[in-house]
Amino acid sequence: MATDISEQPAAYGRLVAPAAAARIAEVAAVVAARRPRYVMLTARGTSDHAALYGGYLSEIRLGLPAGLGSPSTVTLFGARADYSQALVIGVSQSGESPDLCELVQAARASGATTVAITNEPDSPLATIAELVIHLDAGHERALPATKTYTTELLALLMLIEGVRAGDGRLPAEEAAFLATLPELAAEVLAGDEPERVASRLRFVDNLVVTGRAYGYPTAREAAHKIMETSYVPTLAYSGADLLHGPLAVTAPRVPVLAVVGAGPGGAAMREVVAKLSTRDTEVTVVSPTEVAGTHGRFPVPAVDERYSPLLDILPLQRLTLALAVNRGNDPDAPLGITKVTPTR
Repeated sequence: MATDISEQPAAYGRLVAPAAAARIAEVAAVVAARRPRYVMLTARGTSDHAALYGGYLSEIRLGLPAGLGSPSTVTLFGARADYSQALVIGVSQSGESPDLCELVQAARASGATTVAITNEPDSPLATIAELVIHLDAGHERALPATKTYTTELLALLMLIEGVRAGDGRLPAEEAAFLATLPELAAEVLAGDEPERVASRLRFVDNLVVTGRAYGYPTAREAAHKIMETSYVPTLAYSGADLLHGPLAVTAPRVPVLAVVGAGPGGAAMREVVAKLSTRDTEVTVVSPTEVAGTHGRFPVPAVDERYSPLLDILPLQRLTLALAVNRGNDPDAPLGITKVTPTR
């Protein structure tokens, strides 16, 4: 898992390289020409959180309604919705889950523009979808997905920004930022704060992870990874939802990890952290700046919030790894999971 995490800057570099960027631009140009009216994303597990990020991008950057499709409507109930004006994106590391494949196949049959985002270009999902984006993340050694998750995020960003541009090609400013992404990722991975926080949290019984807008998929993914590798019950909430009632579960015995970015979502999260500090809750933030009332910080660059999920998850992956090791678990082979989980 440590090796997989360390390879993410290089994986970013491969995806933003001219040849790979051009292939994604071709897909984006086809999508843009068809002018979809809405976007549906479908995924399972870790990829579900990448799909959630894609939904935020679609609504904020394209102005298109977006949602997460439920494969069970097709596989268990035999429903056949009309996707004729939709962009349907299947996101899957392996591209093998039967229910995702069936939903994408049904959507394509009803007239949708279908895109597969996967690390396996010869997988069933890639065969079924009309258009394919290959992550080229390389072989992932550990069962918990790390570099395939972050390259899914980057692929979605490049696709949606390409659609927004109209001709598939990223604007110069966007391309210039993405060219710096491998270096920024390497800088974030160089810190040692995750190991210190993991040592402090070693004996916790529960955790809460929270974020808003672009930070919410990061919170969901971090909670998923902690539960997967350390077996610590971990709740993930939108910062807004946390204030609507579940705030009561936070207490000195239930530490909180909060994603506090540099934009509107981060500003809203500062209000949440302020509320948490009145409850003597131990709060550690992922943030480019210090946040009042917190007990620790994973420093990340101050970037536009739509880019922040590409960097914010990195220290949380390292926290996950260190926490599992500190608790005597094997993060490379968590109990009860396999790399490919076929579901219907």
